[in-house]
Amino acid sequence: MFSTIQPSAQKPQTKPASSRIVRRSPWPRLALFAFMIVVALIQLFPLIWLVDYSLLKSGDFFGKNFLVWPDPPQWANYKNAFTYGRVPLFFFNSLLVTVITVAASAVLALMMGYAFTRMKWKLSGFFLGFVMLGMIIPIHATLLPNFILFHKLDMLNNLFTLILPYTAIVIPISMFIMTGFLETIPRAIEESAVMDGAGIFGVIFKIIFPITKPAIATICVLNFISTWNEFIMANTFLTSEDIKTIPFSIMKFAGEYSSNYGAQFAVMTIIALPTILIYLLFTEQMTKGITAGAVKG
Repeated sequence: MFSTIQPSAQKPQTKPASSRIVRRSPWPRLALFAFMIVVALIQLFPLIWLVDYSLLKSGDFFGKNFLVWPDPPQWANYKNAFTYGRVPLFFFNSLLVTVITVAASAVLALMMGYAFTRMKWKLSGFFLGFVMLGMIIPIHATLLPNFILFHKLDMLNNLFTLILPYTAIVIPISMFIMTGFLETIPRAIEESAVMDGAGIFGVIFKIIFPITKPAIATICVLNFISTWNEFIMANTFLTSEDIKTIPFSIMKFAGEYSSNYGAQFAVMTIIALPTILIYLLFTEQMTKGITAGAVKG
């Protein structure tokens, strides 16, 4: 009466394809890591070479090796750089010109960027494109017109004659970065501030300014690099010894001190250090400021 039920053969269970663990070879990652180390060393070699030669004796420069261990390090080269090259005075002049240029360009880029991206007015797109055209104009293409203009206005041999063209030439790239960043900011933030009674300058400097710090940091670093090392325009507009900028320190070693190679390399190291420090301090902010405009919505 009772029939026996034969158990059916059970098939082995297999894991879904999505749950399988795929082991990847570590060699591609290691190869990429080694390649990036080699690239980094190649990029850093000029700086290492510069610092190394700034600590050598003048007689140690002529040899077969690219790098020579300073034994002992000639720290007197830096003392001679400050003494003969007038580094403190020229450094202060460059710092003054650069700081004013960077601050003015950042403020103008913030205000102009807000006007072009948030305010609706006639021909705003045309004037924005007109400003952006300045990115294709190299700074030294304006050298002769600026010289003629400043000469007629009796403004040569003045630090202000450097600040004006420096600020004007960095405005287009500053605007490009700022407008791209502002497009990513929701308008609801400004609308709520206006409803609370904030005016236009209150919205810009109390609401927009803190949000746009990555873009402002990017603008400041790029403009610092472009103005700190500029020499041709400074050499054309400045003749007085008391207002020359830091690149002129190297020219001080012509003639009597032309064989003092260690001090010359020390001057070049001093010139390079501020740019390197600024870049290292604001690398993360620069990355945010440059990539923010790439993703909208």
